[in-house]
Amino acid sequence: MQIGIVGKPSSGKSTFFSSATLVDVAIASYPFTTIEPNKGIGFVRVEDAGKYFGVVSNPRHGFLVNDDPKNPIRYVPVELIDVAGLVPGANEGKGLGNKFLNDLSSADALIHVVDASGSTDAEGKEVPEGSHDPIEDIKFLEEEIELWFLKIIENNWVKTARVMEKDFGKKVAQLGTALAGVKILPWHIEKAMRDMKIDEKLLTAWSPEEKREFAHRCRVWSKPILIAANKCDLPSGEKNVKRMKEAFPNTHIVPCSAASELSLRKAAKANILKYYPGWNHFEILGQLNEKQKAGIDTIQHNVLEKFGGTGVQECIDTAVLKVLEYFPVFPGGTKGLQDSFGRYLPDCFLMANSSKAIDFAYTLHTDMGDGFIRAIDVKTKQVIGREHALKYGDVIELVFKKP
Repeated sequence: MQIGIVGKPSSGKSTFFSSATLVDVAIASYPFTTIEPNKGIGFVRVEDAGKYFGVVSNPRHGFLVNDDPKNPIRYVPVELIDVAGLVPGANEGKGLGNKFLNDLSSADALIHVVDASGSTDAEGKEVPEGSHDPIEDIKFLEEEIELWFLKIIENNWVKTARVMEKDFGKKVAQLGTALAGVKILPWHIEKAMRDMKIDEKLLTAWSPEEKREFAHRCRVWSKPILIAANKCDLPSGEKNVKRMKEAFPNTHIVPCSAASELSLRKAAKANILKYYPGWNHFEILGQLNEKQKAGIDTIQHNVLEKFGGTGVQECIDTAVLKVLEYFPVFPGGTKGLQDSFGRYLPDCFLMANSSKAIDFAYTLHTDMGDGFIRAIDVKTKQVIGREHALKYGDVIELVFKKP
């Protein structure tokens, strides 16, 4: 799974990425600070299954926060990619448009970092705070991605549509071949066509308006977008967050202060504070000078108390667990939860919505899927079949024939 961090230049996109991953990247208040994409690991918070068995898990990847033994939180790694800033006209090659769009081809979902304070214009240049409308930024980014999809569709249209194919499955396959490079999957195409009621229509008969609508629906399903309303702690930011939520009631919009998160994460790394991503508080561990104390107090009052957190971790959690609807499943055994090194529940996998036991088997190893015999729900000790639908927090033992 890959989450793309996108937005216009100087929106705080690279600060968001750095605060989520602690990867040092170039951060500056001028356009196109990021040219090459930065990749790093962020984390998704899930309930840890160890609490159901009275054990403390030992993750091989990610980490566990066990401050509250009744509610241990597991941080499961996901890949984040920070790509070059997008400006209007990117689909025509303006700015670093073509590079930006190609860099996000493999992303499963996008976190759009928007300057909620309105202190940068459409191209990322600094303007008086509140003078630019961030709602326009949301609209333009969606449109640029959809026009990019449309261009790919039209570039392949002659080749795709020349076959006078009436069979729905074959039409989906034809379009799927053309769009596979931007991770538009066959089910995205199938759903778009059926929702538009053009599934029985020859491709050659599609109107320009239908192609445009098809590109829009493919974007909605293949590159869903969450809005990180950054710089929410500035005076105009809080007002604009409310406006954005009213303008886009069906979009996840999270108030966010990436700069505050980065400060807290760096202080925690230096053992000045005890703080974990997503916390709405911190504990002071070391001596703070006057400048540090003033900065921490500002974050406490203007961000943590007002918004319940910096919003960075909430963005990642929401993108994975709510927008993409993934959920955690743990490998385990009815005769023990430890691996050969004595680690309890060392692994946790994020599974796609509607995943079944056989999908989990193939996620762990191809041999487990090919040799699948049965699975066991470790919590209930019930035997389950290959088509059994998994749910959040399942601990699954797999029985399979070894090759």
